[in-house]
Amino acid sequence: MKINSKYFAILIFTVLAFGILLGGWLNFPNQHTYLVKNNAKNKLGKIIDFIDNEYVDSINNDTIINKAIINLLDQLDPHSVYIQPNKQVEFAENMKGDFVGIGVNFYILNDSVAIVKTLENGPSEKAGIKAGDRILYADQTKLFGRKLPIDSLFSKFKGIEGSEVTLTVYRKSTHKELKIKIKRGIIPIKSVDAAILFNKHTAYIKINRFAENTYDEFIKALTRLKEMGAKSLIIDLRNNGGGYLNQAVFIADELLKDRQLIVFTKSKKGVTKKIYATKKGIFESGKVILFINENSASASEILAGAIQDNDRGTIVGRRSYGKGLVQREMDFEDGSAVRLTIARYYTPTGRSIQKTYSSGNADYYKETGSRFNNGELYHKDSIKTPITPKYKTPNGRVVYGGGGIVPDIFVPIELEHGNENSVNLLELGVLSNFVFEQLDKDRGAFTNLTFDQCMDKINSSDLYFNLFQKYILKYRMDLNIKNNKAIVKRYLSAEFAGQLYNESKFYEVLLKNDAMMKAVIK
Repeated sequence: MKINSKYFAILIFTVLAFGILLGGWLNFPNQHTYLVKNNAKNKLGKIIDFIDNEYVDSINNDTIINKAIINLLDQLDPHSVYIQPNKQVEFAENMKGDFVGIGVNFYILNDSVAIVKTLENGPSEKAGIKAGDRILYADQTKLFGRKLPIDSLFSKFKGIEGSEVTLTVYRKSTHKELKIKIKRGIIPIKSVDAAILFNKHTAYIKINRFAENTYDEFIKALTRLKEMGAKSLIIDLRNNGGGYLNQAVFIADELLKDRQLIVFTKSKKGVTKKIYATKKGIFESGKVILFINENSASASEILAGAIQDNDRGTIVGRRSYGKGLVQREMDFEDGSAVRLTIARYYTPTGRSIQKTYSSGNADYYKETGSRFNNGELYHKDSIKTPITPKYKTPNGRVVYGGGGIVPDIFVPIELEHGNENSVNLLELGVLSNFVFEQLDKDRGAFTNLTFDQCMDKINSSDLYFNLFQKYILKYRMDLNIKNNKAIVKRYLSAEFAGQLYNESKFYEVLLKNDAMMKAVIK
């Protein structure tokens, strides 16, 4: 049950000069007086014992304790947080880099589990599952028409490596029901979305987060691209919210020369820890460019700061998020955890990139969204000059701290002013769902076409653009996307390419007219 704070009060016994004891009004049993020494560190435990033993109704102590911890951490900085057991498991799995499952990307369509695509060389592809298939049963468990939560569906597909699950699927293309046995295997959760040769000598690598395997994925990709002739490197960190710092440090080490400072931390006691590049480095020469935007945070900013402050490369895009706090995690036996801020990050020139949180956590999280309103995402001159001192790189470039990484080359957001919701629309699942439903109507129409023919079919008219406009209105998204036709059509084409082919094709299409890529090429 929920406990209202009005039922609790700190009762103070005051001995008056006339010897009147107000505590006589209270009727505590003699063995539990709860008159304890006023030690702040003991209060929380004592009040929990007090409630547990004396409160009039039955309560859930875990609920009260969790709320107390959350409220306590809320008084600190925005990144000191309590994580519930289920969220901690989800985070750990996502950052681990793999899990055991069947290897499908699915979408809930009309209460049915529809396969968007299978993982290349994964268990489902090897067993014969195809895009467009509907999963009716997992073993004996009915999956259609039940509105099962996503967590429940995942639990049916995950399991022990080598274990089997029999799927009953309906194949729309042949109107047949099939039973397919799948042996579960290790499914990678990639942090490198794409690694392609954009032109003859330019490698492009997109990193979506910094997980356990990010460095390994990066090195494998860069080695392959160098063998193909890459002499320049673009690392795309847009919308990369960070992750494990060591992975960003490892990547920076591959780009910087021996003994160049990558990052340092400083605790409240003044303890400073510095991390330097080592002698190894797969790409210590050659042009380096990093793409960032307002959603590039934490480890992304550390990598960008290391490259910028050492005059190693060019930062392109918009001011990054501004998260420069170091967290340490404390785990509990129930699977929950507390992440507590213990230090600050500083870039090699000595600047802190942490934006202010003095106005409270709510305003802190709204700050990035407010950049749409103040014009910062459209005009370089609208970037608010940080109040912190200016810093200079070894080559004399001026850089700023106190609110993210300010790029060397500013590139405004591509959409028309005031269309923040349109940005979110293109980056969320609604566009992916729309493309799947279009393919699902007649997947055979694309089967025998080459990649170029597919793109011509999609872009030769405004058919899919107009259908997408109707689609979002159908779901009560009152957005007029006509002012942004070019970029919407580009995202639509890229999504078709991604679902029909692979992630690399998605980025190949998306980058052709990408504003940051254009700025680099120019």
